[in-house]
Amino acid sequence: MPVKREYQHLTKRSRQMLASTETANVDFKRDVSGVKSSDIVALANAPHGGTLLIGVDEYTTTDGLQRGKIVGCEVDDNARLMVINKATDCYPNVDVQIFVENLKARAIMRIEVPSGLLKPYCSPRGEYSIRAEGRNRALYPEELLLIFMDSEGDKFLSRFRTAVSQLESQVGSINHSLSNDMLAVAQHIHDLDDQLQRTLGRFAQITDSTKKRSRNLLHTLKDSQDSLEKLERYLIEDASVEQRQIVLQRVEGKVDLLLKRLSITEN
Repeated sequence: MPVKREYQHLTKRSRQMLASTETANVDFKRDVSGVKSSDIVALANAPHGGTLLIGVDEYTTTDGLQRGKIVGCEVDDNARLMVINKATDCYPNVDVQIFVENLKARAIMRIEVPSGLLKPYCSPRGEYSIRAEGRNRALYPEELLLIFMDSEGDKFLSRFRTAVSQLESQVGSINHSLSNDMLAVAQHIHDLDDQLQRTLGRFAQITDSTKKRSRNLLHTLKDSQDSLEKLERYLIEDASVEQRQIVLQRVEGKVDLLLKRLSITEN
């Protein structure tokens, strides 16, 4: 159901505001031309927003109290456009609601300015203000800081959570990669260990074969030594030339056999 924007008489809300003085949430303006962007900014920066009553002038009662007096104002499309332009001149833009009342008498405009979700707001001139104690005043540095912290806190928290989630994901990927690398290293060490065991086994086989060849060589040398000793004794004794030649041929044969065995052993 569309919101009603025009009233023939004053609404209860407007009558209550007219019956009191200007407050932290209410500002009276005699004419549309008196509305400035800074007025809208001040209400948008207020904790609960506020209302502009246009076509209302202030007067002082006999007991010294200030009240709002209806004087009327232009409420045509041009007047409404002027208000909208002032709201869009703010930074960030302020979304206002415009109501027209008291059309059967002196018409007024009621401009509802909500407390902004994108605080702090400023005027086109870069002025930060707030509605307080029935007037507009500049925002103090510590107030601006608190507003910035409140407005940016949720954004920072959201970004922080996103960053933490991404970091956890990256750490998980790194851990997975490290696990795979450690498994590969362990497998490589196992393969090296197998190769080492096989190599040691071959060395043992080579050692056994070498020992066997050494024993054979010792036997051959022993036999050769015995033969040489016999030869020496025989030569010392008186033997014929033919017998000595036979013996020397046998010795030469044994020496050749010994050299062959030595050659095989070295290979």
